[in-house]
Amino acid sequence: MIDLKVGGVPEHFNYPWYVTLKNKEYTKKGINLRWKDYHGGTGQMCKALRAGEVDIAIVLTEGIIKDIANGNPSKITQTYIKSPLIWGIHVGAKSKFKKIADLEHATVAISRFGSGSHLMAIVNAHNNGWDIDKLKFKVIGNLQGGIDALTNGEADYFMWEHFTTKPLVDNGTFRRLGDCPTPWSCFVVAVRNEVLENNFKEVKAVLDIINNCATDFKKTENIDKILAKRYEQQLVDIQKWLSITEWNDGKPMSKNLIGRIQNKMIHFGVIDEKKKSSEFIKNMYF
Repeated sequence: MIDLKVGGVPEHFNYPWYVTLKNKEYTKKGINLRWKDYHGGTGQMCKALRAGEVDIAIVLTEGIIKDIANGNPSKITQTYIKSPLIWGIHVGAKSKFKKIADLEHATVAISRFGSGSHLMAIVNAHNNGWDIDKLKFKVIGNLQGGIDALTNGEADYFMWEHFTTKPLVDNGTFRRLGDCPTPWSCFVVAVRNEVLENNFKEVKAVLDIINNCATDFKKTENIDKILAKRYEQQLVDIQKWLSITEWNDGKPMSKNLIGRIQNKMIHFGVIDEKKKSSEFIKNMYF
């Protein structure tokens, strides 16, 4: 039995992992796969990959590309969610800010530097024509840290996945001023190079299992009700989320796509230079 550790955010995107683990599908292939929740998101997972604390991570595209460019010894094996992520732009319930334009000189809460909340704040600033060099950040760790920072006035706005934060908008903790979709497919699977070298066959087996589940995931009977209950969401919100979310069908990530995403990230000032796509991806299917 081979031991492998996989990590991701505890959100509805990753429910297929819960299903396949519950059904012991990896055990049947001789793989002892263990899941770990990362409430701090992609920045926390990039750090865990570097430290060898996790072998496989379901991370945001922009975060892992930036971290691999900065030396993270991992590769992207495939896209996991091929649709964009919708980032809600939130302020506290009692905030003086009324529209996105008001936030130009405000302090943005981010989970970590290099995280999705950090990088998408840069994308949002660029989209609005703001001076990226003048952005002010407050590191808050995770969603709860964002709630505390906006409530206590330590930061002015916070970007997090639209549907995950929808209950906080509904209960009056946050006000959402708008959304900022990622200009690329949002989640990818990243694997440590050492694991790819030593356990290529097992990693491929894991990907085959999760892709098989994800392909027909939206056809699961009552999946909208199951997700709404598990993640404490309104049924109508989950139904909308399901309608705009597309999982990968198992195809590898192309070098052209990595190149296009790098071009966009350079344009946004997120990375400094373009590198060979082969430095970022590992094709599991020859």
